[in-house]
Amino acid sequence: MFDIGFLEMIIIAVVGLVVIGPERLPGVARSVGKWVGRTRRFVTQVKSDIDREMKQEELRKALEEDAGLDEIKQIMDSDRFTIEEEEKPDYPVKASRDEKTEPAGPQSDTETTDTPPDDDQASDTPADEQDRPER
Repeated sequence: MFDIGFLEMIIIAVVGLVVIGPERLPGVARSVGKWVGRTRRFVTQVKSDIDREMKQEELRKALEEDAGLDEIKQIMDSDRFTIEEEEKPDYPVKASRDEKTEPAGPQSDTETTDTPPDDDQASDTPADEQDRPER
């Protein structure tokens, strides 16, 4: 605490013995020891109180930040609800892609026709192969 070495303590003891005297030196040493002990306990108590207050302050700040985050979460949830409400269409929703739907044009009963394809329709085979007879 005071950073006093062994040699310095011996010098203080010799000076105290000369100044105070051999009769009162044990009582004075006892009193000094009590005061040093009380001072150490006081300093330790103050340090622990300060540490405790710092921890409480950190917890308060963390709770305030968490409360702020809760408010932000509530605002985000209410905005998300509002956005979802705005995205709902006012008209009935059509069938989904997974469901089978009826084709728009009329259907014929015959699967294939013997008529050649129109010139407007695209063909999968090149024109040269269409004109050749099969072998």
